[in-house]
Amino acid sequence: MSNRHIIVIFSLISVLSVAYAIGRDGGVIKGYQPIKDLNDPYVQGIVKFAVDTYNEDGNHIKLVKIDKGELQVVAGTNYRFTISANDTKHYLTIVYDRPWDHYRALTAFVAVPA
Repeated sequence: MSNRHIIVIFSLISVLSVAYAIGRDGGVIKGYQPIKDLNDPYVQGIVKFAVDTYNEDGNHIKLVKIDKGELQVVAGTNYRFTISANDTKHYLTIVYDRPWDHYRALTAFVAVPA
């Protein structure tokens, strides 16, 4: 396979990846946009991942409610949530997600004022 074919294939994969990310919630490539359905199973899975990952460091919180959710399309999607937990605190969490290569990372999880 020539270098030209590899570049064409890589370019196609990149375009499809961005199209998939934009299509998840009608996002556009710019700042954070509100998530329309916080009850969407995919969104719920992102929040569960954030709480589970945070708890791996010896924390023991449980999600009570998703107060706010936003997304930002980048070379993947940043999901930013404000959540209420069973310890009566509120947290800001950010998860970076690239579903096409099964990569997900918790990039922020901090207590915030109510």
